[in-house]
Amino acid sequence: QVQVVESGGGLVQPGGSLRLSCATSGIRFTLNVVGWYRQAPGKQRELVAEVASGGTPNYADSVKGRFTISRDNAKNTVYLQMNSLKPEDTAVYYCKANLRSFGTSRWVDYWGQGTQVTVSS
Repeated sequence: QVQVVESGGGLVQPGGSLRLSCATSGIRFTLNVVGWYRQAPGKQRELVAEVASGGTPNYADSVKGRFTISRDNAKNTVYLQMNSLKPEDTAVYYCKANLRSFGTSRWVDYWGQGTQVTVSS
């Protein structure tokens, strides 16, 4: 069974920083695109950033220049460094991992349980 686990959320003041981690574990698999999404109360879930193995990261316009996504393929872990945080960044942040289990041909999306990020003074 595959598990996707986020960590690193919390409360931070405006202008502060946080680093989120997304670790994928379980049965043998090949990890493809990993993305960070967020959902604020009353709003739809939106893409924040995503990166494929060896690919160029893709960012939402609202976070360009402030957030950086990176991955450690040896650890099957993806990070989201968030700087210059704003109150409007407050949301539950989710990680989505697209992967293929060894011995299969199908790519499947797995979601983590989410981690709360609150930006407030």
